[in-house]
Amino acid sequence: MAGKKELTHLGGGGEARMVDVSAKVATDRVAVAEGHVVMQKTTLAQVIEGDAKKGDVLGAARIAGIMAAKKTHELVPLCHPLLLSNVTVDIVPAADLPGFVVRASVKVTGQTGAEMEALTAVSVACLTIYDMVKAIERGTRIEGIHLLEKHGGKSGHYRARGA
Repeated sequence: MAGKKELTHLGGGGEARMVDVSAKVATDRVAVAEGHVVMQKTTLAQVIEGDAKKGDVLGAARIAGIMAAKKTHELVPLCHPLLLSNVTVDIVPAADLPGFVVRASVKVTGQTGAEMEALTAVSVACLTIYDMVKAIERGTRIEGIHLLEKHGGKSGHYRARGA
C-alpha cells in the first residue's frame, strides 16, 4: 500500500523497541497539548475563589504538570529522556464547560519531538485538579486531551483541526 505509515515502536517481529534517533539532526521543537476538566459551576467558583479544601488547586496543578513533563520518559516506557528548555502550563477557567482548559507548551532542541511531554503535562495537571476537587465533587470529568500543535523536526508542522 503506497504511502502507508508504520508504527515506529515495533521491531520486525512485532516486539516493542525504542526508536534509534542517533542519526537525526537536533532541531528546535515545540509541542502544545490541551485538555479540559469539567465540573459543576459551584465547584468551579470555589476553585477560582481559592476555597478548595486542599489549597491552591491551580498552582499545584501547574507545578505537577511541569514536573510530569520532565519525567515523561520514566512514565512512558519507550520515550527518550529529553533535555527540556521550557515547559509552561496554563490553566484558564471556562464558564461554558464549566471547568478549566489546561494547556501545556514544551520546547526542546533535540533529535525527537516533545509531544509526549506536552500530553503528559496536561494529563497530570488535569489529574491534579481532579484530585484536589474530588472532596467537593466526585463527578468531575477529564476530557479531550489532545495534541494541538507541534513544529520542528523532519515531519514539520502539525496543527489540529479547529486549533
